[in-house]
Amino acid sequence: MAAAGVPKKRTFKKFSFRGVDLDALLDMSTDELVKLFPARARRRFQRGLKRKPMALIKKLRKAKREAPPGEKPEPVRTHLRNMIIVPEMIGSIIG
Repeated sequence: MAAAGVPKKRTFKKFSFRGVDLDALLDMSTDELVKLFPARARRRFQRGLKRKPMALIKKLRKAKREAPPGEKPEPVRTHLRNMIIVPEMIGSIIG
């Protein structure tokens, strides 16, 4: 029962997409990343991201940049329900 006082070390979830871990996904170029996507997402990226999705990505980058280290970033509010999740969005809060 002496071990009951020692808290277990928490293991964090390892993010991966189609067998590729998050670190490798973040290092990939957009062209390499698009090859992993299903057909609908590939088609959407091929046609180009419009102004609103790009604005959302900019806001998410800004919120992450302004967050103190070790803290969660501020939630970013949006109406974009059909936005394709890209690896740089991981860790952001969208409301």
